[in-house]
Amino acid sequence: MNSTQALTFEWSLWTLLLSVVLVSAAAAFCFTAWRRSGYRRAIGALELLRLTLIVLALLLLNQPEWVQQYRPQEKPTVAVLYDASASMDTVDGQIGESGPPVPRKQAIAALTEPETWQSLEERMNVVIQPFAGSDSEEGSDLAKPLSDVIDEQSSLLGVVLASDGDWNIGAPPVDAAARLRSKGVPVFAVPAGRDSQLPDVELLSFDVPTVGVGGKAVRIPLTIESALPRDYQTTIVLRSSDGETISKDIRILAMGRTSDAIIWKPSSTGDFTLTLEIPKHSSETLAENNQMTAPISIREEKLRVLVIESYPRWEYRYLRNALSRDPGIEVSCLLFHPKLEKTGGGNADYIKDFPAGRDELSQYDVVFLGDVGIEDDQLTDLQCEQLKGLVEHQASGLVFIPGWQGRQFSLLETKLSELYPVVMDALQPDGWGSRTPSHFELTELGRRSLLTKLADTRDDNVEVWEGLPGFQWYAPVTRARAGSEVLAVHKDISNEYGRLPLLATRTYGAGKVLFMGTDGAWRWRKGVEDLYHYRFWGQVVRWMAYQRNMAKGETMRLYYSPEQPQVRQTVTLTANVMENSGEPLSDGDVTARIVGPSGRGQTVQLASQGDQWGAFAGRFSPQEAGKHAVTLACQQTGATLETSLFVQGAALERVGKPARPEVLEEIARVTRGQVIQMNHLDSIKNALRTLPDPPPAVRRVQLWSHPLVAGGMIFLLGVFWIGRKAVGLI
Repeated sequence: MNSTQALTFEWSLWTLLLSVVLVSAAAAFCFTAWRRSGYRRAIGALELLRLTLIVLALLLLNQPEWVQQYRPQEKPTVAVLYDASASMDTVDGQIGESGPPVPRKQAIAALTEPETWQSLEERMNVVIQPFAGSDSEEGSDLAKPLSDVIDEQSSLLGVVLASDGDWNIGAPPVDAAARLRSKGVPVFAVPAGRDSQLPDVELLSFDVPTVGVGGKAVRIPLTIESALPRDYQTTIVLRSSDGETISKDIRILAMGRTSDAIIWKPSSTGDFTLTLEIPKHSSETLAENNQMTAPISIREEKLRVLVIESYPRWEYRYLRNALSRDPGIEVSCLLFHPKLEKTGGGNADYIKDFPAGRDELSQYDVVFLGDVGIEDDQLTDLQCEQLKGLVEHQASGLVFIPGWQGRQFSLLETKLSELYPVVMDALQPDGWGSRTPSHFELTELGRRSLLTKLADTRDDNVEVWEGLPGFQWYAPVTRARAGSEVLAVHKDISNEYGRLPLLATRTYGAGKVLFMGTDGAWRWRKGVEDLYHYRFWGQVVRWMAYQRNMAKGETMRLYYSPEQPQVRQTVTLTANVMENSGEPLSDGDVTARIVGPSGRGQTVQLASQGDQWGAFAGRFSPQEAGKHAVTLACQQTGATLETSLFVQGAALERVGKPARPEVLEEIARVTRGQVIQMNHLDSIKNALRTLPDPPPAVRRVQLWSHPLVAGGMIFLLGVFWIGRKAVGLI
């Protein structure tokens, strides 16, 4: 490396004139002082030192700098960076002016060959580097390779960037482009692919639940995205691992998303794999994204339900019958009948007392609260607090079904008031009744909800709800609370907040809450027996108990939220751990070992929630799609629970998406480079040849502000002061 050194001054006209005048005046003054002393040598030396200090100070006024320039002897470097991500497999590239479509990476293949750059090797070194390889699970980062090449190459002359511009992780590429501009390094961008969507139909989501119940239909939502110019009718096919095949006709909307659902009814229990496939359209260019696969576990379970009521009204009687006749539900009834000598009932379904302790209460998946309240022979404040904890920390469900006696208003003064999805009108505790039947009207959320699905298709379901027998009493509801989802409203009655909400849900803690604002659902049996009444309450129980029964053992239970987690989404793990005696574990060391499809694992420490329900929670973010094996372990009890969760979502790098040439254009503009098409390869090489050599590296030492110079001046001033004292001038 060659180097040159020089002393330079940053003077101006006035500093130069001032320096000449002051040096002349100082020289005259010093000579006069020496002559008056009789030309003594000591005085002459002091005056010479004085003049030297003045000259040095005036030199510093002109900002002297010591400049060193370093010129590297090696040849400058040109970096050729090419995109090797999965999106470069999209077949919309082109070789030549009118060639057939080829994969994007094939269209830029010539740039990756050393022979292409041989004509430039006499003057410069050409370094060819790929980035964002196809085996990368994270995505494409355009900023990192641009920043890395600045740090790795000391004499960088220019950069050739061949990519489709589809960056999805990392810092914005313009940040790295700004660094390149500051160093005078232009980027010559070579775009690959076209910026318009290819004709394609893609299965975006296939939301298979984690668990299902044997003999019960499973509704699986799905979403399809189409880039075709016209709507078309097709038949999607669902295949299970046991050989069952289900077909459904569906109309796919043009240039948009189509949401629908398919129903699958398992014939047996066990672990299954479901595969959904969309037939390839004749105009479609990519068929690999027309299929998705997901696991599901079908179990034969008994869900435990507790129904608490005061007076055995018709709603209670038919609800009890519906639940007790469901083979998947084990129901217990607690009846506070005012005319009974003691709490209880007439058969084995009844219990005599409210469950004693958290260990007994935590066995129930869903609790129904009828027209009961805080009275001497009914619920207590402590029991209401326990019900709140059951929902919040044990992921159980709670259903409010108020009655015309208005006893539930006393619950609004307890801990249960936080759980209500609606605001009640305290001025009308008895509710509203009429001789003329009123009807429900589904909201938009209600039309899509699984709870209100009483028919197989959406249109038929709305027709069923419109034809249901009406109710003649409804609760005094004012409005829905923030965070609640209203599924059905009063068809005719409204107030300043809008239609009165009669069927509303909300999530509280880990559990779910449902409010049914009328006691007339039993009338739905009219003319159809149990067709709609049994189906509705069966769906309610299973919807509320679903999350809590994702995975459970004898002393441990694990559930997570959201129920269909996506890649890179934060997943909350919640565990309920019991001691061997059945009591909730108040504190302990609980961990979850999670192993992804690739074999990479992580351990999540679950922290105690600080209560007496044995609840522990932790979070993790899955980085890959597919089945994750989960092992829950507790050090204190020695218990373990093995289960799995399925993470949905497509990779960041997706084949078939449009290129983003505007990203490359911005990089080239910021760095003062150019955008050059691949079929003008000679233009790229000519542009590189005309680049000037990189400027030499310059090191400047600012003497006028250097601490050593300041120290030297102080030293000379000290010598001058001591000298004057020595010769007797002070």
